[in-house]
Amino acid sequence: MRPFVYHNPTRLYFGAEQLQNLTKEADKLGKNVLLVYGGGSIKRSGLYDEVLKTLAEAGCTVTELAGVEPNPRLSTVHRGAQLCRAHNVDWVLAVGGGSTLDCGKAIVASARYEGNFWDIVSRKVVVKEALPLGTILTLAATGSEMNSGSVITNEETEEKWGWGSPLTFPRFSILDPKYTATAPKDHTVYGMVDMMSHVLEQYFHHDALTPVQDGFCESVMRAVVETAPKLIEDLDNLEHRGTILYSGTMALNGVLAMGALGDWANHSMEHAVSAVYDIPHGGGLAILFPNWMTYVLDDNVGRFKQFAVGVFGVNPEGKSDRETAEEGIRRLREFWNSIGAPSRLSDYNIDDSRLEDMAEKAVPGETIGNFRKLTKEDVLAIYRLSL
Repeated sequence: MRPFVYHNPTRLYFGAEQLQNLTKEADKLGKNVLLVYGGGSIKRSGLYDEVLKTLAEAGCTVTELAGVEPNPRLSTVHRGAQLCRAHNVDWVLAVGGGSTLDCGKAIVASARYEGNFWDIVSRKVVVKEALPLGTILTLAATGSEMNSGSVITNEETEEKWGWGSPLTFPRFSILDPKYTATAPKDHTVYGMVDMMSHVLEQYFHHDALTPVQDGFCESVMRAVVETAPKLIEDLDNLEHRGTILYSGTMALNGVLAMGALGDWANHSMEHAVSAVYDIPHGGGLAILFPNWMTYVLDDNVGRFKQFAVGVFGVNPEGKSDRETAEEGIRRLREFWNSIGAPSRLSDYNIDDSRLEDMAEKAVPGETIGNFRKLTKEDVLAIYRLSL
């Protein structure tokens, strides 16, 4: 196990009727609020009206930024930052799924930086100050509600990069399962793939003596595997929604990453695909991850065997370690397919015409990943496996 430091300052309000805590949080953060949201689902669900009513009761003046994209764009971040400056915004409230929350993080940092926010995303500039951020989550997926990370797309250069700062942790996040119950089946499926992929990125490492971390990872993935089919059959079930909601938060709030160096190559590869083709992030991960597993299997067969047994209950008796590992990879693909996730790039009408472009974007330097260092040629091979 590696030495580590863990700090997470986000106050999490989880469960029924937690929106009532918005008033006391607003009292701490100020009266001028920028409300950030996406395509209007919060209006159809009634959450928008509830939020405005609560903020009004807290004496807040609200400025709105609507229309955050599923892959939030740099231009939207700049619009939000301009609104913050023009209206002397004290804090930002992001209401929606992970993309809206990611955009909120970018806005609170960009509002205090006069230049192009891509300077921050591309690591040319370090965030030195940021406005406070609060979030209300409506889709279980990214875990953005309890971490400092964010992913932004530069639509002009077709680049999609992750970034983060200790200053962009949400001050608070409100998670009520009922606000996720209106999420349609496809978004629900993509969210569950995304959260499992977050766990997998942290699970596949070469560090020794991590039985506690491994157990945490396996238990989160098992919870999703066991609950997902039930939720798909009953999308209104708040108990299942709650289990998945909590799984998504635990998948990426830093707990699972303690003491081990995860991989994250699949996210780099998928970001390149969705930067070019604007496909759902979870859909891209569902396509790529099992093919990456097959490609790097020989680097640590024992790790893949442990995954097969610990997550999918594969019986290793009478099988070689490699056979057990391969069955685990097949089970993952079959599980994701069974809940409606795609398995080929061709499912999104993606052919081989821009594989080279995507590989260039996925590997801006010499290599990506840690479980195995992948070159551009490795990434191209995985893309080709995924066609």
